[in-house]
Amino acid sequence: MYGYEGDVYAHIGVIEGSDWRFVPADWTENIDKCKMIREDDNVWSLTLSPDIRSWFGVTDDVNVLRIGVVFRSVDGEKKGLAEDYFISVTDNTFTPGEVVNEARPEGVKDGITIIDNSTVTFVLYDKDKDGNHKDYAYLIGDFNDWKLNHDYQMKRDDATGCWWYTLTDLDPQTEYAFQYYVYSEADGPVRLADAYTEKVLDPLDRYIAASTYPNLREYPSDKTSDIVSTFRTQKEDYSWKVPNFKIEDPHALVIYEMLFRDFSESGDINGALAHLDHLIDMGINAIELMPVQEFDGNDSWGYNPCFFFAMDKAYGTQEMYKQFIDACHEKGIAVILDVVYNHATGNHPFAKLYWDSSNNKTAANNPWFNVDAPHPYSVFHDFNHESELVRTFVKRNLQFLIKEYNIDGFRFDLTKGFTQNSSTDQTASKKDESRIAILKDYYEAIREVSSDVCVILEHFADDDEEEILAESGMYLWRNKNWAYCQSAMGYKSESGFEGAYDRRNSSVGGWVSYMESHDEERMAFKQTAYSTGTLQTDLEVRMSQLEVNAAMFFTVPGPKMIWQFGELGYDHSIEENGRTGRKPLEWDYKSNEYRKGLYDTYTTLIHFRQVHSELFTPDVIFDWKVSASDWEGGRFLTSDAGNKALVVVGNFTDTPIKYAVSFPQSGAWFEYLHGEQINTSELVEVPGHSYRLFVNF
Repeated sequence: MYGYEGDVYAHIGVIEGSDWRFVPADWTENIDKCKMIREDDNVWSLTLSPDIRSWFGVTDDVNVLRIGVVFRSVDGEKKGLAEDYFISVTDNTFTPGEVVNEARPEGVKDGITIIDNSTVTFVLYDKDKDGNHKDYAYLIGDFNDWKLNHDYQMKRDDATGCWWYTLTDLDPQTEYAFQYYVYSEADGPVRLADAYTEKVLDPLDRYIAASTYPNLREYPSDKTSDIVSTFRTQKEDYSWKVPNFKIEDPHALVIYEMLFRDFSESGDINGALAHLDHLIDMGINAIELMPVQEFDGNDSWGYNPCFFFAMDKAYGTQEMYKQFIDACHEKGIAVILDVVYNHATGNHPFAKLYWDSSNNKTAANNPWFNVDAPHPYSVFHDFNHESELVRTFVKRNLQFLIKEYNIDGFRFDLTKGFTQNSSTDQTASKKDESRIAILKDYYEAIREVSSDVCVILEHFADDDEEEILAESGMYLWRNKNWAYCQSAMGYKSESGFEGAYDRRNSSVGGWVSYMESHDEERMAFKQTAYSTGTLQTDLEVRMSQLEVNAAMFFTVPGPKMIWQFGELGYDHSIEENGRTGRKPLEWDYKSNEYRKGLYDTYTTLIHFRQVHSELFTPDVIFDWKVSASDWEGGRFLTSDAGNKALVVVGNFTDTPIKYAVSFPQSGAWFEYLHGEQINTSELVEVPGHSYRLFVNF
């Protein structure tokens, strides 16, 4: 600010952890209270009087120990210091009680342990990498009016590295909100929610519609700051209509990847239930929900998790989640959760407990997180999966989700990141024994609860690693978006489908292939953006080309995945309104005859898989010619189960072609869609942008 002649203002607040509280004015809000007095050239001052607490208007329950200040020009364009400036102060209104060292009760777990209808024990693990812990910890909440009260000071158990407190005389019907208040001289005070809470309260809750989450209690903004955890000693039991649903054959899964937010008008569970018949009629037998564990904000893809035991309220109540899963099970549809254990946001309690404010990262002494990810793919704050603390937390969460929500499967996000071995883009996919061991450990923890739960990994590592994971029983994503987009646009180059099928280890785990996912550009959009001729200008032709794609996708053995609305030729770009931003809802597409024709093709092919399942088993004799070099000569697919066989012929060009088709068995063959018997000795004519499906039954 040297030489600056304008007014100077202080952006100032009371600091608790990474939170600024009691901030009088926003960054560019110029109020007299925060205006500094010009004492001389390049010298300004601000006096907090008559005392610090009065100047900020701090409530009695707050212990003021650090003040944060940013000095700025009148327009906020210049800063007096490059970094935020922090001042330590002494607050004589509060003196902590003496810490009592005592072993925590037998049988209690980290987090919230319900002892009986009126008693709960809270356990907060606090032992950093160096063996140090905070100076003291208090329990604050509804039960003590959120005030620092010595009667609620937590006891210390050095043997297990935790603080603990047993709360009594509780009402079993009351939902209580609470936090942990921890302090160290080095870091100051921090307010933490419980990492194991099954429901949080957030200042942004006020934006959640009452129809989405009825009777949501108000966030206690006049009592505390930051995210708040909740508990009830007597939980509401849910009576499952289908308590023992199981996936009969994971190899036969047709998975529908769904984002609640963009699937319906209301963008929540209620909206998804209202459209469930659309999926039932199509014949899908699994829904993979994009992340629904509590994430930052209310508008997200969900890959920014902050509380793993709580379901995000932006989509509904805990009971609604169970009702959705139950309704799916009633219709024979499995529910798979997309779970994100590679990282968490800074709102996660484990991150906040040991936080480096100056660098806005988890601190070097944090026993759960890396300061920086050792791999090139991470976002937010990277979990250290070599840490036994992290492994225990993840396994406990997985088992909880299965038991509490009757979940049928998990899709693990970014499992390539579950490693402490340093890597680059070039080396991250190489075989990693540590990563393999970690994933097997999580898989075994799942199998301890249920051997029927399906596990799918977003891994994309080298074959020698993926084969090991498949042999252990897990499935892996197989991305063929680029090839199917090329064929959708009518481009021969790089359009080969070969990698969409892999026989290796298909009797145990295997590969889930897909034409589109949440992460990939939409085939129908690329048609309108990058095709030429009628594939760009004629909707009927575009949808017909997508039908040929579908024929060369659903008739391939192994589990398949569809991205929502791919069955209607959804043609809005993934980048519209920002990559993770809300996308237009197009349920009217279904009233268009050509888009409805695509939906009907998906439906026909999916039902064909189900009725004639023996053609799609791991041991079927399968062969196909679908490379780029097969473009003009026709693409052929053959599946022979002995008693039944099928042949698919696809023409991705814009002209009719007569093909010499090789049928795997002699005898009568029929065109499946029309039931017409064909002469197998003659050439088979297939119109442009079309396919034929032949069967011998």
